[in-house]
Amino acid sequence: MRKRNLETLRGKVYGYLKEQINEQKLRAGAFLDLNRIGRELGMSRTPLRDALFQLESEGFITIYPRRGVVLNVLDLKTVRDIYEIIGALESAALISVAVKFTEVEVNRMSELNDRMDTSLARDDYETYYKANVDFHDVFLNLSDNEELLRSARILRERLYDFPKTRGFLKEWETSNLREHREMVRHLESGDFNTAAEYLRDVHWSFSVQERYIRKYYFALKNDNT
Repeated sequence: MRKRNLETLRGKVYGYLKEQINEQKLRAGAFLDLNRIGRELGMSRTPLRDALFQLESEGFITIYPRRGVVLNVLDLKTVRDIYEIIGALESAALISVAVKFTEVEVNRMSELNDRMDTSLARDDYETYYKANVDFHDVFLNLSDNEELLRSARILRERLYDFPKTRGFLKEWETSNLREHREMVRHLESGDFNTAAEYLRDVHWSFSVQERYIRKYYFALKNDNT
């Protein structure tokens, strides 16, 4: 029961911080106004503290005793580390669910990639973002490894939401679509090992994606400051 309550509290604070970032009211590296957060969420100090401890353990914030709470900056090394971990987790998940995978899942992934393509052409960032997450969730949700799923979710949230970079880097998104199609092609042929290797060694490879990562997370962010 306590774990469920903690997840609910964590979700409220996480949602609040995400909204503040999206509305450009909060920047990474800034100290949080805990009194304001508690007041706006109707949350007393103890449950707020518990939620913040949870978010700190997940890497979103840092609590400095007697100084305050800071929203962590997503630096290049952190992105590199997250890519390596997600690549390992998702490739392992894909191999583990191979026996559950059917034509339905392959078709669903193909449909979602088409939706991403259409969204990119329309500059519809939100639809693109959601379809991209859903694409990966097709195979992740077949896994019964709750710890793997939780870890992958938290790491993707750190990449996508903290800080939130709105808009496209179209050369990266176009490359992303090609990589998705390549994955689907391997899955259609039943070659899960090659699909998993491609997922880990190309799609989630920091060295392969680095030039896009530098532009998207750092050049674009600096242009918007």
